Amino acid sequence: MSDYVDGKLLIIGGAEDKKGECKILKRFIQESGGRESIITVLTAATEYPEQVGAEYKELFKKFGCGDVQVLDVSERGRANHESIVRELDKSSGVFFTGGDQLRITGIIGGTRLGKTLHQLYERGVIIAGTSAGASVMSDTMIVGGEAGTPKKDTLTMAPGLGLLRSVVIDQHFAQRGRIGRLLMAISQNPYVLGVGIDEDTAILVHADGRFFVVGSNTVTVVDASPTIASNVSEISPGQALVLTPVLMHVLSEGYGFDLKRRVAHLQP
Repeated sequence: MSDYVDGKLLIIGGAEDKKGECKILKRFIQESGGRESIITVLTAATEYPEQVGAEYKELFKKFGCGDVQVLDVSERGRANHESIVRELDKSSGVFFTGGDQLRITGIIGGTRLGKTLHQLYERGVIIAGTSAGASVMSDTMIVGGEAGTPKKDTLTMAPGLGLLRSVVIDQHFAQRGRIGRLLMAISQNPYVLGVGIDEDTAILVHADGRFFVVGSNTVTVVDASPTIASNVSEISPGQALVLTPVLMHVLSEGYGFDLKRRVAHLQP
């Protein structure tokens, strides 16, 4: 399936453990090459790049990565600089911090840095992101929306980085009650799978379209392709959604999901 290439994605629901076992961040280092890894932290999403970048740099060094650099790309001009692109191209792992996902796409989308990111992914480099850095992984991303009952005009979406296709990601999922807005997102195109990732939880997406759950909480996959009744094209602003039936999978560590076949499975 052409939607998937050689790279891996580690998509983190936010608030990953940084003080205890730190399972998710250690897995990122492992997938990046361990002591041979060259990690690049991209802080485009955050308004506090120095503070956030320094925190992740210290953590990754503590976990034994070979080298780590922080690229503060705060405006589009820098995302087209040869020196910045050259630094990113050395990476064996790239990590997007949290913040505002529109800052990532607005600064990086369509630049030389953005193109280099895709080239790295195609070469097999792992791309990771937490919170806002998770949302941008897909070709369409959620940028805003109310929790609670899914209703028209309570959801805002925009183009993402397009590393993962035909999937929409939501993060801080159970903790912020975001099932309603994820249902609203997939109702607009039931071909697209919705994946809601809890805090301190991640999915490791392989090149063949299978993902595995890493972390302490759950991942919720909602599939509206079996739907036979929907009012999404008819409802007025503020009116509640009808979408029936919807197939839902709730998965924890030890389980995975095949995005191509749309089936859950045990992790081997």
